[in-house]
Amino acid sequence: MASFHARLLAWHKHHGRHDLPWQGTRDAYRIWVAEIMLQQTQVAAVIPYYGRFLERFPDIATLAGSPQDEVLRLWSGLGYYSRARNLQRAAQLVAARHQGVFPRALEDIAALPGIGRSTAAAIAAFAYGTRAAILDGNVKRVLARYFAVAGFPGDKRVENQLWQLAEAQLPPRASGRYTQAIMDLGATLCTRARPRCADCPLAKNCRAHALDRSGDFPGPRPLRPLPTRATHMLLLVRGGELLLEKRPPSGIWGGLWSLPELADAAGARAHCRLHYGCSIAAPQPLVPLAHGFTHFKLNIQPLLCPVKKLAPAAQESGRIWLSLEQAHGAAIPVPVRKLIERLLV
Repeated sequence: MASFHARLLAWHKHHGRHDLPWQGTRDAYRIWVAEIMLQQTQVAAVIPYYGRFLERFPDIATLAGSPQDEVLRLWSGLGYYSRARNLQRAAQLVAARHQGVFPRALEDIAALPGIGRSTAAAIAAFAYGTRAAILDGNVKRVLARYFAVAGFPGDKRVENQLWQLAEAQLPPRASGRYTQAIMDLGATLCTRARPRCADCPLAKNCRAHALDRSGDFPGPRPLRPLPTRATHMLLLVRGGELLLEKRPPSGIWGGLWSLPELADAAGARAHCRLHYGCSIAAPQPLVPLAHGFTHFKLNIQPLLCPVKKLAPAAQESGRIWLSLEQAHGAAIPVPVRKLIERLLV
């Protein structure tokens, strides 16, 4: 019987994905950008961002030398903004330490910000043909089902077992094609819900399929209640312009422009006088907005705050007044963009 990798490669030749924008190139930079965008993000969501990003930042030198605001603006809406910050920081390190040439050695690739073991292996396999195993979400699911590996893949013991299995299935050659094949199998057939086992080239030897328990593998994340946080966002409007302020460089929405926030709406007027030099009319509560993060849910109560008088404090560094149209196109988080869209209607 054909080996695991032989069956996978034969299936991929006729049924795999061959026309994605980042395929058909050995350009490590383009492959790297794609792999970072694809972390925790669906292919369909990545495709339009990938094209726009490369049009603006066609090479490492351009990305390394561009303003961070511009990088974040092109990333806005894709989420997980630390990926964009790390991407630019890595480009700067490649420019400084590797003469602007993306490194070939796995250890050098993995040492760059935002690149872990699996992403480094994928880049090296696609760009340089390096024989290295990957273990993204799709691959974890395929291996967990094929070998009936019990437990949550985020558990270190389970993850280590899956890494051993991933390395054991590697073909002696064709590492790039094999890497794409196992990713495609997980993305198109061995899906999280309703896997298409009847079409799978590995079904005959898949232990989960033999047990009729494909839905049990991989094991689910341990259930924990999702905490809820609440904030008030201030829409400080003056003559058709909106005040945005720069968030800290790390943390949620790090480095993006956002709306001023406060915990207690009752203190909005005093807060605006003290921190923004603004005298405002009575704040008007707008329809609340909920936004989900991986680890918590954020409930946003927007407050429309017409500015009556403005002191120089509101012009300080890290703050900017923009027209609503300009603010909508700035590097801002998705929920802030949604709130601005309400004002544009």
